[in-house]
Amino acid sequence: MTESDLAGEPATGRQIYTEDGVVRPELAELLEQSVDADDADIIREITGNLHESEVADLLEAISEEKRPRFVELAGDQFDYAALTEVDEAIRVEIVDNLSNEQVAEGVRELDSDDAVFILEDLEDEDREDILAQIPFQERIRLRRSLDYPEDSAGRRMQTEFIAVPPFWSVGQAIDYIRAGEDLPDRFSEIFTIEPTFKLAGSLPLDTLLRAKRDVVVSDIHETNPHPISAEVDQEEAAQVFEQYDLLSAPVVDDNQRLVGVLTIDDVVDVIQEEAAEDIRLLAGVGDEELSDSVIDIARSRVVWLAINLGTAIFASLIIGLFDATIEQMVALAILMPIVASMGGNAGTQTMTVAVRALATRDLDTYNARRIIRKELLVGLLNGAVFAVVIGVVAAIWFSQAALGVVIAAAMVINMVFAAASGIMIPIALDKLNVDPAIASGVFVTTVTDVVGFFAFLGLAGWWFNI
Repeated sequence: MTESDLAGEPATGRQIYTEDGVVRPELAELLEQSVDADDADIIREITGNLHESEVADLLEAISEEKRPRFVELAGDQFDYAALTEVDEAIRVEIVDNLSNEQVAEGVRELDSDDAVFILEDLEDEDREDILAQIPFQERIRLRRSLDYPEDSAGRRMQTEFIAVPPFWSVGQAIDYIRAGEDLPDRFSEIFTIEPTFKLAGSLPLDTLLRAKRDVVVSDIHETNPHPISAEVDQEEAAQVFEQYDLLSAPVVDDNQRLVGVLTIDDVVDVIQEEAAEDIRLLAGVGDEELSDSVIDIARSRVVWLAINLGTAIFASLIIGLFDATIEQMVALAILMPIVASMGGNAGTQTMTVAVRALATRDLDTYNARRIIRKELLVGLLNGAVFAVVIGVVAAIWFSQAALGVVIAAAMVINMVFAAASGIMIPIALDKLNVDPAIASGVFVTTVTDVVGFFAFLGLAGWWFNI
């Protein structure tokens, strides 16, 4: 793609990506050349017809030192909502390199939820300076959202919404929506409130538009709109959306007063964010992004690697208890990693399912016993299958049928313990209010290694009288 390819016609989403869905290298190169040449016209021409997420992809495709200048050259055409679509490290880096006046001007054009998303990562001094440059009413709304806990529904909510008294007629509500200047650009329902701003109900747009003008709103609104507390964790809010198939939901304070609305686009982001977080925590990589520096990534991983080193040393001590046994039968040293590895993999499978089920509230007190029993039976069944396989292999390999029996028995024992630890450790940690995604992996791996080595070497020492 060259400059002439874009002349006279803004780029579209289809044009900027390769068949593999990545930004075209020639386009990224053209953007970087335009930044170097301070050519705002080319940058505006390329980004003029793109969605905010596509602009975000362009930002991530160019080198980091050119990103702030890219935003400056795009000028008032740059949609700051694109900054909500990039990694946190990239967003902070860009904002830090822009003046507070530029950020304030860009944030003023955003919905409140997007504005909060950008402002919450800034230093307190910069955030206050930016807020001071925003109109009073909007500043109050943003401050209220920023006062709620991080990762709460209050932080995610949009403070622009439409609320009417329940005694209004449908005609009055429609006329209000048509005449309103400070109303949200897009919405799927309106809310009804009492004089104290206490939430009374909600009214989907399709219901409103199909009703006759003289119908009173209170006769057709839904009195149980599934309100979400502003203090509740965003993951719990997402579960409400999933359970009731919501497109939006009112957010209320401790006095049940309407303070905002949570929309499905934000909830989709929450679901993806929480799922990604669980995956990272299970792997012990912390809250890192692809755009983080080498030092930051190494720092986030070193803690859990150190803990794993400690558990590995503990497992080695178990092996050391049977050093005399291993010296007299070298085959044990060759075969024992198989037992531990199979148990570790089986435990990880069960643990992953359990952690995700706890996160989605599919695993609870009422069905825990049934799930544990099922996982134990799965461990027993898989243990028996692979016990036969490895038992036959070991017997043929070392020409000792007894060795095949020993490793087969150890395999069954470890697979059952792996299933038990994989399901019970996350449940126990959850009961102790410890995030099972963070700590389960270390405990499960330790259990399967220790049990695997102890069962195999202990059975071998007993069977062969070593």
